[in-house]
Amino acid sequence: MQSSWNDYEDEEAAMAAPALSGAGGPNRISAKGPRIFGDITTNRLWTFRVLMHDELAPNEQLAIVGNCESLGNWQHAGAVLMQKDDTSKTKKKEEKLYADNDDAHDADDDVEDEEEEAENNLWSADVYIPRHCSTEFRYMICTVDSSTGDIFIRRWETHLKPRLIQELDDPKANNMDIFGSFNGQYKVDRGWLTKETLVQLKFFYAPFTWKQRMKRRHVHVKVTPMNLRIPSHGNNGDISTLEDSLSNDTHDTKETLNGGNGENGAVFSEVVTLSPDECTLRQQEQFGSLCGPNDLVIFHLTVNDLENTAYLIDLYTYSSRVAKEDGPPLHVGYHYVLPNLMKRSEGNLELPITCAKGHRPLGMMRLGYLIVKPSATASNLMDMSVSYSRYWNNKWTGLDVGHRGSGTSFKAKDAVIRENTITSLKNAAEHGADMVEFDVQLSKDLVPVVYHDFMIYVSLKSKCSMQEHDFLALPMRELSLEQLKKLKVYHTAEGLSRETRSFHNDDMVEHQPFPQLADVMDALDIHVGFNIEIKWSQRLQDGRMEEEFEHVVDRNLYIDCILDVVMRKAGTRRIVLSCFDPDICTMLRFKQNRYPVMFLTLGTTTKYEKYMDPRGNSMELAVWHAVAMQLLGIVAHTEDLLRDPSQVNLAKERGLVLFCWGDDNNSKDTIKLLKELGLHAIIYDKMDVLTSKEVKQSVFHLQAKDSQKELLKLQALETGHVWHTSANGSEEQQA
Repeated sequence: MQSSWNDYEDEEAAMAAPALSGAGGPNRISAKGPRIFGDITTNRLWTFRVLMHDELAPNEQLAIVGNCESLGNWQHAGAVLMQKDDTSKTKKKEEKLYADNDDAHDADDDVEDEEEEAENNLWSADVYIPRHCSTEFRYMICTVDSSTGDIFIRRWETHLKPRLIQELDDPKANNMDIFGSFNGQYKVDRGWLTKETLVQLKFFYAPFTWKQRMKRRHVHVKVTPMNLRIPSHGNNGDISTLEDSLSNDTHDTKETLNGGNGENGAVFSEVVTLSPDECTLRQQEQFGSLCGPNDLVIFHLTVNDLENTAYLIDLYTYSSRVAKEDGPPLHVGYHYVLPNLMKRSEGNLELPITCAKGHRPLGMMRLGYLIVKPSATASNLMDMSVSYSRYWNNKWTGLDVGHRGSGTSFKAKDAVIRENTITSLKNAAEHGADMVEFDVQLSKDLVPVVYHDFMIYVSLKSKCSMQEHDFLALPMRELSLEQLKKLKVYHTAEGLSRETRSFHNDDMVEHQPFPQLADVMDALDIHVGFNIEIKWSQRLQDGRMEEEFEHVVDRNLYIDCILDVVMRKAGTRRIVLSCFDPDICTMLRFKQNRYPVMFLTLGTTTKYEKYMDPRGNSMELAVWHAVAMQLLGIVAHTEDLLRDPSQVNLAKERGLVLFCWGDDNNSKDTIKLLKELGLHAIIYDKMDVLTSKEVKQSVFHLQAKDSQKELLKLQALETGHVWHTSANGSEEQQA
């Protein structure tokens, strides 16, 4: 498979392009006839033709979106639907076979077979595009909600540079594109949530208990979205009751919403197993997927009406005496998961299993769920002009990333700059950090602030007088931004040791803790990359939370508040989002289409307690989860990499980008070893001491200067000037 972080020479030019388009296109998609905007004399009719090799669901179709009004101004809602070309070649070929059976025609017939296959998968659309300028465009696979006309983006081309029609290109040329393939690369990513909702049901390690013995048979699970909406009186498309829909093998009644088999084709039911051979999303099989004792299975359900969709869980098993290939399985039991059971964005359900034949209680099953809703604010700031969600320039290797800026300040006694402050981040950048890593969480009034620990301490007496038992521990999220700024707060290390720390210029604004994410965006040079870690308390293996208290802010709201600031303030800055919570990573991936997401992992470790969710406790599971959810890569724990360096290849062979974190990184020798292993970035403390860079500038700054230099050269050539390289290596324009 093609790596998802290919290099492009003109990346700076793409980055310089406007991130946001102008007014959106039409609210509805036109599927009939050429689309015309403005005076026809200023436009030209262009026939788009694309060959589709990927398999499409019955309700999926191709569409075009681009940078002109007739192509939606990069807004998915204004895309042009394409039509699949009809062909009569099959009929002609049958007539020819009856008329002439000469073997001499076999070779010609083979050629015709290929031509026929191509035409049967050919999609086209006629669109009037601007005549006196170039037109950029992309193809996408979409589905349309038949009741509202809303478009859902299933998959789309995400090459850094879009396809291009030059001003002088001939409209009559018989151009035919291949979906996903452009400039010798295949680059297609899944879409993001616009108005639909993603529901994931997680079956980890055969979570079933039975009243009667199952003879150790493995259970296969199938999940089918079911429509609960009762149609208005007189509707010709009356929907039968849920009880009438239950069948032994399949559920093909009108309330079944799977993949377009029902009335509404905007619902999809897919599944992924976190294993080396099945870690990509796929359509469900007729009798479901195996959920054995060693399996981690995630059902990936896209629905457009969350409040009126239930989920029918069917359980099947094959007889130990009959192979799977020899016949259908036994329908063991079922359960309907009603939407009111899922009260929050995430949780766990313990559900009864009803016998499929006797309809009596048969056992119990335990599963986790995740609900990912579209981000209204972020959606308004996104378009289809460009995506960096799985982009990584292959020149970006061995990057130096400043941990919490200039390092963890409460572990090292000699630290003079407080961690996760604007000063700390700037100091790392000044000493050559390519990126700075910092932690973001929400204050009580939902403002994203930069701070690492979940708990803080406040003094009960005064800011100046401190004695034993003067401190009160509080969750950081229980204080508003104003309180965090005004109160004298102490770090967890200070509260536990009763020993306060002082740092240089501690009273100055940029040295203060809890800077707002928005202020950090404004304060640092645009060429300094950001690795933004989203803080979210994890449940540990023994059931305790990392933070003493349960979450009070809903996951969707939490992520939306952070994404809102990132999308509004980031501009052209290189940003990577990361989190230790795999479900937060999934949410970050499907809520936006612009920035890459990386999964932070513990792996095999002796230094930290393991998490209850197994996906972060091993490199293999982390890699399979990243592949399944189309994340950019993994942020691995260096302790685990040093234990088994071959794990670097495990990630890179899957086309993933690999960062690493951990105290082991605070050594020049370890940093050198990790770079030799081919890691893309190393996160470490004390950038001013440990970096080996001679030029103290980020790789992105140097790359921008090189691109600017190339642009000046081009301008010099266009104006008839000479570009001169001096003896000292500097370059300048001469008259």
